[in-house]
Amino acid sequence: MLSKFKKGFTVRKLPKTALIAVLFSFFFSGVAWAASTTADLQRVYAGISAMRAEFKQTLLHKESGRREQRAGTLSFKKPLLLRWETKKPDPELLLVSKDAIWHAFPAEELVYKYAIDLAGSVSLVRIITGQARIDQDFDLEEESREGDMHTLRLYPKDATQSVVEVLLWVDARNFMIRKLRIYDFYGNENEISFSRYETNADIKDAIFNYRPPKGFEVEDRSKDPSAVPQRGLFQ
Repeated sequence: MLSKFKKGFTVRKLPKTALIAVLFSFFFSGVAWAASTTADLQRVYAGISAMRAEFKQTLLHKESGRREQRAGTLSFKKPLLLRWETKKPDPELLLVSKDAIWHAFPAEELVYKYAIDLAGSVSLVRIITGQARIDQDFDLEEESREGDMHTLRLYPKDATQSVVEVLLWVDARNFMIRKLRIYDFYGNENEISFSRYETNADIKDAIFNYRPPKGFEVEDRSKDPSAVPQRGLFQ
């Protein structure tokens, strides 16, 4: 049976079973592609012992429409040493050392100290450093493939208020994360883009050590492993 599609052009109707097969083919090819990209990403990050990068961050507060922009540097060394240093507009330091997490605000002469166990529970830390098992911790969807930039949409299986959805931009030439956008429970967005990657860099452990400067107020919450950060990490 023929059905008119456009004037002067006809197309044979697909049987319902064939149409379903085509739809399933598109769906599963997207899932397979997303899984393949994820596997390559995790393989690449598994081979990185240390790295440096520059970042630009944009925070969008949905309710007020206020937009904040920041810039700084990231240094990472396995198994889990992290230095996230915002240089503008206001200095801020997030440091995951061997035995504690430090979150410092120099302009306020204020430092928070948290238990090291908190680092493993923060999804963003694990994604940025390649420690997250994306195939196990998230449900995956293919978002788009444009040239060398592939985009994945991730839904955490154990969602928290701070992370309910993630968009991940992956460079298909080297499977490094170029950008990610995180949505929280309230619809706020946290977008971070990376540039000037230096992988397997020679990074000394000393940069992950921290001693609060004299005169800084220190709020020590490291004795309580369940303590919630007073100010959101990476926010």
